[in-house]
Amino acid sequence: MTTTFEPAAPPTPTPAPARRKPPVRPPGRNGDRRDNLMFFAVIVSGMALVAGIFGVGLGFRAVDESRNGAGPAAGKPAATASVHLSEFAITPASVTLASGGTLDVHNEGAVTHNVAIEGTDFMTPMLNAGGTAHLVLTGLAPGTYTLVCQVAGHADAGMKATLVVTAATAGGGTAVAVATPAAHVMTNDEMDAAMEKSIKAFPAKTQGVGGQDLAPKVLADGTKQFDLTASIVKWEVEPGRFVDAWTYNGTVPGPTLRAEPGDKVQVVLHNQLPESTVIHFHGLTTPNAADGVPFITQAPIKPGETFTYSFTAQATPAVGMYHSHSNAVAQVPDGLAGTFLIGHMPVPAGVTVAQEQTMMLNDSGVIGFSLNGKSFPATAPVVAKQGDWVEVHYLNEGTMAHPMHLHGMAQLVIAKDGYPLPQPYNADTILVGPGERYTVLVHATEVGTWAWHCHILSHAERADGMFGMVTALVVT
Repeated sequence: MTTTFEPAAPPTPTPAPARRKPPVRPPGRNGDRRDNLMFFAVIVSGMALVAGIFGVGLGFRAVDESRNGAGPAAGKPAATASVHLSEFAITPASVTLASGGTLDVHNEGAVTHNVAIEGTDFMTPMLNAGGTAHLVLTGLAPGTYTLVCQVAGHADAGMKATLVVTAATAGGGTAVAVATPAAHVMTNDEMDAAMEKSIKAFPAKTQGVGGQDLAPKVLADGTKQFDLTASIVKWEVEPGRFVDAWTYNGTVPGPTLRAEPGDKVQVVLHNQLPESTVIHFHGLTTPNAADGVPFITQAPIKPGETFTYSFTAQATPAVGMYHSHSNAVAQVPDGLAGTFLIGHMPVPAGVTVAQEQTMMLNDSGVIGFSLNGKSFPATAPVVAKQGDWVEVHYLNEGTMAHPMHLHGMAQLVIAKDGYPLPQPYNADTILVGPGERYTVLVHATEVGTWAWHCHILSHAERADGMFGMVTALVVT
């Protein structure tokens, strides 16, 4: 189903005045002295004229070099240079500075970034969108370094650059790097056209669908066995943008696992990653041996190894997640997470749920701002018939809080972190923090296509249109 939102020549030189014939001087010592002084003055004036012409030539050369983007003269390394931050890059990719120079940092992205020099204590504070900082490199020895953004997952997503620090020139060179040209500012018509293009592309088709139910293998004693393989695959986050995602069974999020209270469960993990990993069952009650924390409850599962987690599903319904707890700061944002549901959340009397959806939130790593592993316009709309009740589980596997806002209809919050609420409440915006889960019911009473998005606007909209954490509820 395809759904769209409607919505001058140089001046003529002045002739020199005619020379006057010099007066005839009488011979003698004083006249000779005056002649000598006159000769010396002529020599000095000639030298000054030559120097002036040479200086003008250097000036024109400097202007030409500046226009052509040339840097400082050889032996004069730059004393200042600029880098620009965006999602997800540091530009230029290589910067050369004199020892003791200053790095001017500009955050031109939509979210918080910073710059740090790996292996050192040099770093800027976190910069909000549009923020700037000046990083003075006093005491940093000449050499080659790596610049990175320290926000979780951003360096892995591409926010790296090379910094070359050279010895300062004798006398303290004052060369300055050529300024970066100002970015093009979109006109109103360009902005409108970009927004329209992003909206009309929704829902865009991409390869791969995450979060699908995984049917277990039922063993002879009734145990439900789920087989998961952790591996790196090419994952299309949005049309044409493929990333090296860390996945369970080749999808982001990993498959949804379902069990009933009291079921015997086994989760078998085959590690085909280049580094060790584990699984932690976030929000579920499990025995300590199945908690999935390396060197606390188990040895890490090394590349090529297999590990089996065994437990009995808790007696009460639960909305949980499973994710890596080994180098989790990189592995989870890059995709190693999924949903684990036990039973069903109780609903108010008179409510019959027509469909159940999960919505996993992410904001960093190679995946970036996304819903269920996709960025708008590749996110999937929720389609319902008028009058249906839709149950949605929000699961935040990101590094930031996300206020999830639905246009047109209320969200009835019935559970928090898998615990039913004794008094459900209506809300149109629900703040879901990292690691939190909320279960809501939406009564699809209003026909139309309704925007559904994170209300931190820089997570959902830019001047060139919608992106990231946006989808829609389509009521027919």
